[in-house]
Amino acid sequence: MGITSKEINTAFGAEVAAIPGGEHLNRCFSCGACSGVCPVSQAIPEFDPRKIIHMVRMGLKDKLLGSDILWYCSKCRSCIFVCPQDVRFTDIMTTLRTIALQQGYVTTQDLLDKGKAAWVERDQCAACLTCVRICPWRIPKIDDSGVARIDPTLCRACGICVAECPAQAITLNQSQDEQLVAACGR
Repeated sequence: MGITSKEINTAFGAEVAAIPGGEHLNRCFSCGACSGVCPVSQAIPEFDPRKIIHMVRMGLKDKLLGSDILWYCSKCRSCIFVCPQDVRFTDIMTTLRTIALQQGYVTTQDLLDKGKAAWVERDQCAACLTCVRICPWRIPKIDDSGVARIDPTLCRACGICVAECPAQAITLNQSQDEQLVAACGR
């Protein structure tokens, strides 16, 4: 089982590298330090940062962007601390997620339904800022209308904001990914 020429998009690597967050892609020389330290890779062997970068470089756009593998990265940033080339793999993952959403490989609703991102029920949000203050990654933001908003490309689906929201305005569906749930020991 090989890769056919129809599966290869030769411009994909350049497309990713041209977007903020993807500019470090070409620094990678595939040493594997990121894969060795990645906690997700330890739990789910199919998730391999080095392999993902290789797929981008090979031009396997449809295969990569259409896969749930993009949404496994916990963005713990462990890979960044061990990379001798200062490749920002978590930034590359955010770029890939953004492309996947923008180009229709996945919809925000797909992510919400699969438990890959939390969302705010706008009519219930009290704009108390609890989610903004409690999120260790500063993902929830207050939009121009004064209501909290969570960017699905950045959300780690950890559930902290859901547990802490006094208005119970934030929802996170249980993950439907059997492999991910099994890796978490549930």
